[in-house]
Amino acid sequence: MADIENLMERLKKIATPTIANALDDIGFNGVMNNLSPAGFGMTMVGRAITVQETTGPFGSFPTEDFKVGHMIDAANSGDIIVVANNGAQVSTWGGMASYAAKLKGIGGLVVDGGIRDREEIIEFAFPAFSKHMVPTPGKTRIKVLSINEPIICAGVRVRKGDIIVADGTGVLCIPIEHLKEVTEASEKFSADDKKAMGEMENGLTFTNALKKFAKI
Repeated sequence: MADIENLMERLKKIATPTIANALDDIGFNGVMNNLSPAGFGMTMVGRAITVQETTGPFGSFPTEDFKVGHMIDAANSGDIIVVANNGAQVSTWGGMASYAAKLKGIGGLVVDGGIRDREEIIEFAFPAFSKHMVPTPGKTRIKVLSINEPIICAGVRVRKGDIIVADGTGVLCIPIEHLKEVTEASEKFSADDKKAMGEMENGLTFTNALKKFAKI
């Protein structure tokens, strides 16, 4: 447990593009495409709590099937709630949920679908990443099918306890069994980038820097 916490702390210092290089090396497609932060500067690293939803027209499901409270109840401090809703343009989450999650210490939210209340999410400083920002309510349109079962979110397999990392560039998932390997490789890539920039300051060309540090 302590080792996982330490590795997550180390990942907070590394950008998602650098981590994506390490994911390529282990052959895992971990980048969730077309997800954007609700506000500038939002970042997060934490364990995944997974949610599978389905969406239909207004009136498709009873209100109690929406279960946003169940998602929050399932998450512990620092966890990231990851919701698969097949890119539906309906809001899974809003300002009140963000406030409740922030009070509980939940680390953030990823939704392959919609969220709303951008201004409140920013005000509460709750990191939230989604495919859409829409006002359309989820009640009677969204049904939660499962919590903490494996999901496919924005094309990526995510399981409970996998590690989610997000910043202004994007969102990705690291399989928990590869956390140490990916963290160490990402740190090496990051260190090499800094060395390459230092050598460019001393006159090395960009092309030669790429060659020297095995970027091509």
